[in-house]
Amino acid sequence: MILSDTEILHCIEEGSIVIEPFRRECLGTNSYDVHLGKYLATYVDAELDARRHNPIQVFEIPEEGFMLRPGTLYLGVTLEYTETHKHVPFLEGKSSTGRLGIDIHATAGKGDVGFCNTWTLEISAALPVRVYMGMPIGQLIYFALSGEVNTLYHTKSSAKYNQRTDKPVESMMWKNRF
Repeated sequence: MILSDTEILHCIEEGSIVIEPFRRECLGTNSYDVHLGKYLATYVDAELDARRHNPIQVFEIPEEGFMLRPGTLYLGVTLEYTETHKHVPFLEGKSSTGRLGIDIHATAGKGDVGFCNTWTLEISAALPVRVYMGMPIGQLIYFALSGEVNTLYHTKSSAKYNQRTDKPVESMMWKNRF
């Protein structure tokens, strides 16, 4: 079951959902609009290796915006810091973003209960398109959870994306054993 605007507000009031900064006008019927933060990143190397750390180069989006180029993976970050303690958050692109040919996540649209951070975006563009810090980029949708959670994400010793940041975070796949 997806939470309605009334239920999202109730959860914010009780503290089971945190959105900072929270702006009432960003609350939709059953979602909350999130915005592109001021940082983007690209991988330093043209070829990536899942078994090793792949460093990124982080840069600020200039006031005049930044032109995304097809064929390049950009890591972005949401302006909003979020916490979700009782629900499963999903990050989806906005239709206006998609109609510009922008995908905001390759595969990682679902968060875990207990995720407390900004969201790293896996951005790609079908056409050259200029983006701006603060533009609406996606929407968070919250699903009700059935049953108790044994270990919240932010309390897991194996969680790789717990350190609070306002910058995009590169893949930590290399920390897995395979």
